[in-house]
Parts: sequence; C-alpha cells; structure tokens
Amino acid sequence: MNVNINKKYNRYYSLIIIIICTIGVMGALGFARFGYTMILPEMKKGLELDDSQAGDLATGNMIGYLLLAITCGFLSSRFSPRLIITVFMFVISGSMFLTGLAPDFMVAMVGRILTGIGSGGTNVPIMGLVSAWFVSKRRGLAAGIAVSGSSFGLLLTGLIIPRIHEYYITGGWRFSWFYLGGLVFVIAIICMIFLRNRPDDKGISVIGTKGIIENKNTEDQESLKNKSVSSIKWSLVYKTPSIWNLAIIYILFGFSYIIYATFFSRYLIWEAGFLEQEAGALWATLGAVSIISGFIWGSISDILGRKYGLALVFFLQSLCYLIFGLCKSMPGYYISAGLFALTAWSIPAIMAAAAGDIVGSRLAPAALGFITLFLGIGQALGPFIAGRIAVLNNSYTIAFIIAGLAALLGAIASLLLKIKKDT
Repeated sequence: MNVNINKKYNRYYSLIIIIICTIGVMGALGFARFGYTMILPEMKKGLELDDSQAGDLATGNMIGYLLLAITCGFLSSRFSPRLIITVFMFVISGSMFLTGLAPDFMVAMVGRILTGIGSGGTNVPIMGLVSAWFVSKRRGLAAGIAVSGSSFGLLLTGLIIPRIHEYYITGGWRFSWFYLGGLVFVIAIICMIFLRNRPDDKGISVIGTKGIIENKNTEDQESLKNKSVSSIKWSLVYKTPSIWNLAIIYILFGFSYIIYATFFSRYLIWEAGFLEQEAGALWATLGAVSIISGFIWGSISDILGRKYGLALVFFLQSLCYLIFGLCKSMPGYYISAGLFALTAWSIPAIMAAAAGDIVGSRLAPAALGFITLFLGIGQALGPFIAGRIAVLNNSYTIAFIIAGLAALLGAIASLLLKIKKDT
C-alpha cells in the first residue's frame, strides 16, 4: 500500500520540478541579472560611473554568462544537472555579496562577471531539465512556466529595491545586493533538496505519457533511455543546421532585449522624468504581467509551431523597442512596457522547447548551452554598444531603434527555421 502511495506521489513530482525550476530562474536571472536594472541608477551614483561603465558592467555579466553557457550544457548532459545547478546558484549568491561590497568599478566588474558565470551555470541546466521531464507536445508550455521566474524577479525587484534605497539613505544599493544574494542562497538550498535529474529518479515516465517507468512509448525514452552518456554523439548538436538557425535567432534576441531590460529604469529616470519609485512601479507591473508571457507563447508554439511563435514574438518586441525610443510620451512608455510584458520571456521558452524537439531530451542541455553561447554574445554586445551610444548622443533613443531593427531581423530568421513538427 505504501508503494502505491509513493507511486501516486511521484507521478505528481513534475509539479515540484516545474515550481523549483521557476524559482531557480527567478534567482539566476530575475534577481542576478535584472536586479541590476533597478539598482543601476543608485549604484551609478555611488561608484561615480559614467554611462559607458554602467553598460560595461552589464556586458561583464553577459561575458560571464557566455563563458559558462556552452560548457555547462555539456556538463549537465554528462553529469548531474541537479549538482551543477546547486553549485552555481551558490556562486551567484557569493558574487552578489561581492558586488555589494565593491569599492570601485573594477571590483564591481569582477562581481558582475562571476554573477554571469553563476547564471549561465544555472539557467541552462534548469531549462534542460524541462525537456527531460516533459514530452515534446508539452515542452513549450512547461518551458513557458519555468521562464516566468524572470517575471517574478522583475516584480519583486521593482517593488523592493526602491524601498531599500529609501530606507538606507547611504549605500542603499549595496544592501540591495546583500538582500538579493541572501535570497539566492536560500534558493540554492531549495534546489539541492528538491530537484531531480530525470523522471527515472522517481520511478516514473516522462510527463505527458501514461504509466510508470516501465512504459517506454515516449520518443525520448525509446531513442535515448538505454544509451550511455559516452555513446551520445555530441557532434549532432553543432552539425545540425536547425541548431545554427536557433543560434542566429538567439544572438538577435540577446542583443535587442538586453538593451531594453538593462536601461529601462535609467532611461525613464534620465530622459522621461520618472521618479525612481515610478520607474520601479512600472518595472514591477511589467514583471507581474510578463508572468503569463511564457505560458501564452509556449502554448502558441505548441499549436502553431516554433518558427511562427518566434516570428510573432519578435515582431511585437520590435514594435516595443521602436515605440520606447521614438514615442516619447506617457502612452508610448506604457504601450512599450505592455508589449514587452506580454512577450518578455516567450523566446527563451520556445527556444528551450525547440532545442528538445530537434535533438531530443538527453542532448537538449548541450544544444541549449551551444545556442546560449550566441545569446551571450548578443547580450554582451547590446549594453556595450548602447552605453557608448548614450555617451555620444546624450540619449538612448538610437540604441532602442537599433534594438527594434535587430528584433525585426529575428522575426525573419525565425521564419527560416526548419523543425520536423513545423513542416
């Protein structure tokens, strides 16, 4: 009887997995990366940074992410995603404390690079777990749920950070990093306790099939379950044309969205005349609304196909960036924020599902790591270029226009994508 109870409990363990993955993304990206958006204005004052240095700190974070993304994908496929996620989540926590203690730009840069390393070492295997726990027809929705962790991060940082700065009159930005680092430390412990690498570990089948592990009718179990890791053909990842197409799409996404996400608050306060609390409220609202973005577009990609889902999202994001830079009015700012909120994390969700569709669940972390290398390149270039544009033009307008054009190219590249279930 106890065995039956355990089997029934284990069959619902996918719910625990998706919740922990969402919390993990909240820590790895929502706090570690997007927390910088709200902390930046005060941190810029505290360390006496110019706009190019502020952009360089964001670039440093992306370089760190880039360094780990491809390596971590293969390591997750070779070893234990659970172990890697936990270790790098602790790295994120420690690096955020280091950033808060930074006396100057160079130490802050080291902190942001280490944070990026931790984020890359955490986010890629987390998204790989989604492919391991859910079959193709449900991966889009599942990945959409997981990436909503970034939305919760935006919501919480938009609400909390301005109040921390208000409470700590001097050095409030430092305490913001300390508080966020503490929260990530707790998340690391939660991941260590509850995450499991595959449904096999709980004696159940991949979610979306019937029965326990003895049922081998799923595509992933049928083709990969009994293969040793050493027998996997890693070259399938970088020799697959569709994976390279995903890489091009991802570099355009990384370049365009990170400009918007990094300088959102700075732009509103500097050029639009918002107070920090007002910018924080809009950022929090954007985060709250964006929670549903992954759900919506992940499901749409399950129905219409990955390439059409990606193309639609890119087109809407192109409008978002162009409106933000060109329509300098309250309606323009709010329409732009609304468009971003509705599409914010949909592309990572669809990309995670697409990678699983193309190479299967076992190689999905490696494929995600490979294409995330290009995401990292785009994310590193975006703030670097935007910061210098702001210095030269005393405005971010041109940077947002460039982001909009890059997103439009992303829509075109998406329509060229070839995946079996899309054809």
